[in-house]
Amino acid sequence: MAHKIDHRVEQAREAAIEVLRSNAHGPYRGLPRTAGWGYPEPYTRDLMISSLGMLTSGDELLRGRVRRVLQVLAENQSERGHMPGLVHDANDRGASDTTPLFLLGVGVFRRATGEEDFLWGAAAKAMTWMDHQSPDDHIMVAQQPTSDWRDEQWVLGYGLYVNVLLYACLRMFGRQERADELGRLLNKLAVQRDTKHSHVHEGLVLPHKPYYAMWSYKLYSSQRFDLLGNSLAVLAGAASRTRARSLISWVERECEALREGGQLALKLPPCMFPYIRPD
Repeated sequence: MAHKIDHRVEQAREAAIEVLRSNAHGPYRGLPRTAGWGYPEPYTRDLMISSLGMLTSGDELLRGRVRRVLQVLAENQSERGHMPGLVHDANDRGASDTTPLFLLGVGVFRRATGEEDFLWGAAAKAMTWMDHQSPDDHIMVAQQPTSDWRDEQWVLGYGLYVNVLLYACLRMFGRQERADELGRLLNKLAVQRDTKHSHVHEGLVLPHKPYYAMWSYKLYSSQRFDLLGNSLAVLAGAASRTRARSLISWVERECEALREGGQLALKLPPCMFPYIRPD
């Protein structure tokens, strides 16, 4: 059984590298394309997430493409440190997740290549930008609705996904005290009361739920399950091992119930619970 699983993993790895190599050169300044058919543009968030696989693949062509993407992003960084939504377009502004994703990409690139000072100036500016995204100076960053990868989905204030990305970046860049404080805030109970006191900072833990809130801000929060944000919380270590185990078990149970009800065809979980249905 183990041999069969290993064979499937190797097949998946080879197929993934083939896709990445196929998309390595696109029509915009020779940068990689986001997708072979639908998206020829070099979207920052997609390429930064893909860079994790590109850098660990051992493929020198792909490693070189990641270097090129990071360098062009640094060239198009705003004066205050913000990264554009399109790698080659300095005017494509407003995304909440592109800057922490850039930091994550730089951090992983440094580890993969041993170039500890790679894009030092751009990374420092990006970290300063993230420092300034906390409206109350408590490290947790806030965002405008529809400003992350979900586009039209409403994420208001302190979003899980962006803050877990920041948590991973703080750990990767050695800012352990700030990471510890952010982890503490993430694991506080989301404020759910009629009166908001100035000394109470909302967190993203939901009462009687094993997963984190999608977002929280003052009196409001969302109990929708964000698969990417919660998965990153587990992978980055923001979730305790106990919470991580409970969270994963909850996802498995929910998916099984959806499949039994004819609402989930695949063995992959949907990106949100509940997901949007035609009716």
